[in-house]
Amino acid sequence: MKPFFIISSLTTIYLLPGCSMLPSAKALDANKQLAVPGQFDASPAPASASEVAKGLKSLFSDSQLNGYVSKALRSNPDLKLSLARLEEAGFNTRKAYAPTVPSLTANASAIGGAGFVPSGGQYSASLDSQWELDVWGRIKSGISASKQSQAAIAADYASARESIAAQTMQACFSLIASERLLNLSERRLSSFKETVSLVNRRFESGTGNLSDVDLARTDVENTKAQVEGRKNSRDQAARRLAALTGSYPKANISASTWPSLRRGVPAGVPSDVMLKRPDIHAAYIRILAADSRVKVAHRDLYPSFTLTASGGQRSNQLKRIADSNFNIWSIAANLSAPILDGGSRKAELGAANARAKQALASYQSTVLNALEEVENALGSETYLLSQERSYQNGLDAARSAETRTQQNYENGLVEILTLLDAQRRSFNTEELLINTTALRYQNRVSLALALGKGL
Repeated sequence: MKPFFIISSLTTIYLLPGCSMLPSAKALDANKQLAVPGQFDASPAPASASEVAKGLKSLFSDSQLNGYVSKALRSNPDLKLSLARLEEAGFNTRKAYAPTVPSLTANASAIGGAGFVPSGGQYSASLDSQWELDVWGRIKSGISASKQSQAAIAADYASARESIAAQTMQACFSLIASERLLNLSERRLSSFKETVSLVNRRFESGTGNLSDVDLARTDVENTKAQVEGRKNSRDQAARRLAALTGSYPKANISASTWPSLRRGVPAGVPSDVMLKRPDIHAAYIRILAADSRVKVAHRDLYPSFTLTASGGQRSNQLKRIADSNFNIWSIAANLSAPILDGGSRKAELGAANARAKQALASYQSTVLNALEEVENALGSETYLLSQERSYQNGLDAARSAETRTQQNYENGLVEILTLLDAQRRSFNTEELLINTTALRYQNRVSLALALGKGL
């Protein structure tokens, strides 16, 4: 039987069972799997996408905040890790191209008799080349999978940069809020100490009683404890911000002034603006990579064809080996086809198909999570703004009431409990206002991040 006939027969017999297992192009209809509405539910009025902030850095014009963000983008160790993974992916892509180029190996040897350097020995040198013919496109599919994985990791890196920038901004706002709350507690302590002095004066003049003094001192001691807790919270917020910027987590950095938040959020933000988010792009690219790996697994069922070539020279003289051309050549084409492998390759094909399904489900989950993040951020923007305005109005009223109540207490018109209650109400309302303002700043960052506006 001729060799060509043997090869053809083996190829035909081996390939017939596998032809029905070609993968489907899951990536082509991935976006059709999700029904994305024309605009977000939390933003009912129509508007154009150009009204949305251009990026995270354009949200706030604050030099200190931007300085922290720039330092984080340069020095954050998590970003360095993500960049190293991207570099590794680049080398993996280059490695995937290697089978498309023939490999060349050089060999040299000397065979002699009793002497270490034989005078009558035999010298030989050879060059061996091997190249797999990509008849079925298996190598090409592997290259495609590697390139797509590299693109997905590049999108992961872009997503990591945006995430670190957002976390740094939010950590800065937490530090601002912590410092303002600490300042509020210190002012509260000073105010309660003044109230103790006022109560003592009334007690000494015979218009007050000892119980009033004890009540006022109780608020002083409770506020002292609160000040210590606020100092601890402030130091922890500072350490968090320092760590994000790649610095030793010291507590000696500060931030106390809210940046400008004049830019508003337009109504009717179209929902397709977030489809360019790097995490969504990465999830989509991974569908393509998974499909390419299904093709690799399927082509692995086919026989592989390898072309080998060897060239060499033998001589009793080393100089003749060095000066002469290779004049002994052999060329052979080899076919290898697994006949019985216990179902290993077909199992790998099934596993590759399952991984492609996982990639599609992961993409759908990523998009749904992104939509939820945007809806939540848009809804929170409306509610937080309303809360902030109400707390500001309440604070103005509480301060006015506190001033009048203190005058009435000094004139003996109200009890000490009324004065202490007015003071507590004023400080508690201001605390709520600070916390709500911090949440609104942090939510604005979350919204820009969720919309995929980039840096």
